[in-house]
Amino acid sequence: MELRGVEELMDLLHACRGARDTACLGGTPVDLHDHALQTAALLRRSRPADKELQVAGLVHVVGRLLRPGEPTGHAGLAADAVRSLLGERVSGLVRLHREDRPHEPAPVGPARDGPFTEDALILRQADESARTAGLDAGVLEDWRTVLTLVSARHARLGAVD
Repeated sequence: MELRGVEELMDLLHACRGARDTACLGGTPVDLHDHALQTAALLRRSRPADKELQVAGLVHVVGRLLRPGEPTGHAGLAADAVRSLLGERVSGLVRLHREDRPHEPAPVGPARDGPFTEDALILRQADESARTAGLDAGVLEDWRTVLTLVSARHARLGAVD
């Protein structure tokens, strides 16, 4: 599945509300909607200028909705879904943040020599920290403008290539 616009992505993110997952830690199930918002909020605090990293934190959960009940492959599915809308960097970060090694994403493809590796590790750390029930991380609507900006920037850069 390839997302065609910010509205479609927002709808998918809204659909995460109430979907629960134990993702990798095997602990208490977390609401994917809350988890996405918490991950993005943690990244906004630690890297305020890096909108693509923040957006990667927000959208990294969508693969679980696209293939519910499947234990693996969610990061790749989410990465593929957002690539044409949000660009190669966001897609690469989403894909790399969930590699098999527990604390170090294994670089593959264009990221092998490092352009996404450090940021993917930062995303993974935020992902693992964003599991606090009841933490106020804002509302999804707060991210519409950021998603639109990242999408528009990608569209402009893609047109130049």
